[in-house]
Amino acid sequence: MLDTRRMQVLRAVVTSGSVTAAARNLGYTPSAVSQQMAALEKEAGIALLERTGRGVRPTDAGRLLTEYAVAIGGQLAAAETALAELRAGRTGRVSVRYFTTAGARLVAPAVAALRRAQPGVQVELKLSDPDDPMPQVQGRQADLALVVRPRGQAGVEGVRFEHLLDDRYHAVLPEGHPLAAAPVVDMTDLADEPWVASESPGPCLDPVLEACGAAGFSPDFVVESGDYATAQGFVAAGLGIGLIPQLGLDAPRSGVVVRPVRNPVPVRTVYAAVRGPAPERPAVRGLLDALRDAAAQTGAPDEPGPSGTAGTPGSGAA
Repeated sequence: MLDTRRMQVLRAVVTSGSVTAAARNLGYTPSAVSQQMAALEKEAGIALLERTGRGVRPTDAGRLLTEYAVAIGGQLAAAETALAELRAGRTGRVSVRYFTTAGARLVAPAVAALRRAQPGVQVELKLSDPDDPMPQVQGRQADLALVVRPRGQAGVEGVRFEHLLDDRYHAVLPEGHPLAAAPVVDMTDLADEPWVASESPGPCLDPVLEACGAAGFSPDFVVESGDYATAQGFVAAGLGIGLIPQLGLDAPRSGVVVRPVRNPVPVRTVYAAVRGPAPERPAVRGLLDALRDAAAQTGAPDEPGPSGTAGTPGSGAA
């Protein structure tokens, strides 16, 4: 097999016209250059140079290899530039899995910010609902996944969890409900209400059940929905009340009133799951930073003001 480094030495010899000049340009000794040329000719199985007075010129084979050496040199330079861009985080690819309600408030602004800062980075976005994205992170099919999990839950091998947001639940009430006039709703006030279930059993429903249990009751679910928008529709129709996290209240819905709850406040915790112990790739670090900024902008839900600004009748917004 031809040695590409020796081909670059051949290129220098042919370009300069002599072994001595090539050695001076490369910082080698003339004998070292002669040894490299002898070894390359042995690899090629044919003479590459012929003497012309005090210099050398390429044979047909030498001229052919020199042309390839020029092309290879250009490819190597391009590869070095591409690697430098990748190391600096200016290029690369990040594969992301996210759940529905994180899309508008976290993923969209984070990806937009990353593209402004690092336009050469490609982001592959896939909705993970209803599947668990953790096996894809562990198996390297995904670089990062947004997940909801309880604080203090046991770790997952090969995965590190970066806390992004504590997403507080709000009470969603039918317009005209007796509790709609209250600026804040106590959990105990919801004990005897019919409930609309907006989540399937799991990390998003658990905070609701735990808060109800802490208030001394178990919710009476009379209808189930597969998403928060549908849940608001059931509430607007008067079928019951519900608790929906802040991230799930982006889509306004007429006919409902949104109020913060207390004693206790149900909270689901949102994390970015990345392959651990640390994301070494700059593109992943850049997206994580953008997600943290988006989460900080989302912040905690507004507390009600004197006129109940956490949600006005019919607004459907917190």
